[in-house]
Formats: sequence, C-alpha cells, structure tokens
Amino acid sequence: MTFFYTLHMKKTKQLLLLISVSFFTAILLFTQNFLSIPVFLEKEPPKAIYKGENGVALTFDIGWGDEKAAQILQTLIRHKAKATFFLSASWAERHPDLVKKMKDHHFEIGLLGYNYVDYTSMEKEEIRKDLLKAQEVFKKLQIEDIKLLRAPTGHFNQEVLKIANDMNLTYVHWSIDTNDWRNPGTSVILSKVKEAKNGDIIFMHASDSAKQTNAVLPKIIETSQSAGKLVTVSELISNGEVETKLIP
Repeated sequence: MTFFYTLHMKKTKQLLLLISVSFFTAILLFTQNFLSIPVFLEKEPPKAIYKGENGVALTFDIGWGDEKAAQILQTLIRHKAKATFFLSASWAERHPDLVKKMKDHHFEIGLLGYNYVDYTSMEKEEIRKDLLKAQEVFKKLQIEDIKLLRAPTGHFNQEVLKIANDMNLTYVHWSIDTNDWRNPGTSVILSKVKEAKNGDIIFMHASDSAKQTNAVLPKIIETSQSAGKLVTVSELISNGEVETKLIP
C-alpha cells in the first residue's frame, strides 16, 4: 500500500510540474505575441526622398513658359544626358509637342500638380483634386505611368506626403538646389552643381524664369557626370538605398 501511495504521489507531482511548465510557457508565448502586435500595426509615416545611390539625377521643374523648356530639352538630347522633368499639367496641356518629345527621347516625367499653387495652404481634398486633374491630362497625352511627385512650389508637409502615398506616388525633393530661377550667374549655378556627390538629386528649372540655365547646362552635365553616372530619379532610387526626410 505504501508503495502505491508513493508512486501515486510521484505521478501527481509530475503532472503538477507539467501543468505549471505548460501554463508559464503559454503565458510567455502570449506576452511575446502581445508585445509584438504593435510592431506589425505601427506604420511608418510617408517620407520625402531627397537622395539616392549609384548615380546623379538632374531634375527640372516646368510650371510655365514657352521658350526655355525647348532649349533645355534640345541641349540634353544633344549631350545624350538623362534627366527627369516635373511638369505642371496645365503647362503640358499647352505644350503637347514638347511632352511627346520628352517621351520619345525617354526622359522621365513626374507630376508637378495641375495648377502652380502652394499645397501646404490647401485642404486635403483640394490637393487630391489637383493631382487627379493632372493625372487625367497626362493620360490624354498618353503618359499614364507617372509615379513621381514634386509639389508645384516645392513646399510640402506631412499631409501632402500622405496624399502622395495614398495615390501611389513617390514624393521627390532634392539635395542640391541651384537656385537657377534667381539667375545668380552661370558661375554661381555651376558652383552649386560642383557640390554634388554620388546619389544627389539636383534641382533646376526649365521655366522661362531660368534665363541662365541652358547656357551653363553643358558644363552642368559634364560636372554631374564626374560625380556619378547621370540617371533618372527612378533609376537613382531603385539602384540601392535612399535617404529620406520625415516632415513633422
């Protein structure tokens, strides 16, 4: 009888130990899973890309004008230089021939909205409507695969970035600003470009306000190529790591 009692107690202790281990294991697994849930739910806010890797990207904004865009486009073609144009859709409507020429020569095209307005002073729905209107214009011009966005005035905030993200657009800023629209002199514009390093996105204009850009463009192309291979923005950001800015 004593032997049976001892054996029974042994089994009971083993069972209790097994239950305890199972219980604490379950608690541990539950705690780990519970703590990991926020990691999966937490989504990083959208950011603006201002730098890439393995190359240098020349970018030109065009919001208005009839002369300089054609000259700059021709210079780029002559030098076989890649570039990305951010176009206002209202300008594109008036210059379908130049838009077609850009497409035919494989220049990349990004959105600069429809109207030349400051997105940071607009309501969300107004921004969205402006972008949708711009997309419709480019569809009519047979350019339907636009994935890049830059705000018309260059000003943006977290709201603009979120709208861009919701519309599957990548917001592109810049790392080198030539201030060419101020017409500071060709040597000043070139000195800014000389600061470029591999991965930089160079910001220029092909609107009529930029009166000195085309004159210095051959030297800009040469200087940029010494910093890295000239690529489009999409090529730049798909070649490796990108640097982004989080806007509060």
